[in-house]
Amino acid sequence: MLGLRGSIGLAIVLLVRLRPPGSPHWLGTDELGRDLLSRVIAGARLSLLSAAIVLAIGVSTGSVLGAVSGYYGGRIDNLTMRATDVFLAFPALLLAIIVSTALGPSLVNAAMAIGAVWWPGYARLVRGEFLSLRERAFVEAARSLGSGDVRIISRHIFPNAMSPVLVKITIDVGYAILLTSSLSFIGLGAQPPAPEWGAMVTSGRLYLLGYWWYSTFPGLAIFLAVLGFTMLGDTIRDILDPMLSR
Repeated sequence: MLGLRGSIGLAIVLLVRLRPPGSPHWLGTDELGRDLLSRVIAGARLSLLSAAIVLAIGVSTGSVLGAVSGYYGGRIDNLTMRATDVFLAFPALLLAIIVSTALGPSLVNAAMAIGAVWWPGYARLVRGEFLSLRERAFVEAARSLGSGDVRIISRHIFPNAMSPVLVKITIDVGYAILLTSSLSFIGLGAQPPAPEWGAMVTSGRLYLLGYWWYSTFPGLAIFLAVLGFTMLGDTIRDILDPMLSR
């Protein structure tokens, strides 16, 4: 068989190009004869990696800014919230496109660009939790015992503010995958031959009418990832706050 051996999802076998789903290619093949099932599975790793980068940047930045803003209040709170409002005034995808264009097209750069505009939601969420917790009795007790601000924030307030943050992180994994795939779809994310779901969907556009499986299965993987992480986040929310489930 004429082919070029490579890593998983990259093996080119021209004699089986654009084969429909069936044995041994259960999701079919693409225009280069690459097995779509292997590429979709390999793309899951890339999508989860990109989501991890997005959330690492967004959660860390937003949590720190929200914690400082909610704990100290005053001018710091006003400046932080005005900066947050500026970011929220523009669509996240538009800002991510601008940042990704400046950094250059690649999956890591796309994830970093999305992470750079992902923090406002976490800043507002953490700020709200800190505003409600900073006057609680256990915080006042820690302050009366001589605990400093850093210890109070890190040991007393932040652990009690983590429940809604954890729920949001779980739900945002799916949306981070969706947004990263969107940048790959317009050519600002993963570049060929990387088996990233958004890049696979855009490659299959040219063959959509005659070879429906090419774009359908990567798109279905994106849909299931977003749905799955959203349902997982709702489940975690119900576990952490039984009152909501009732």
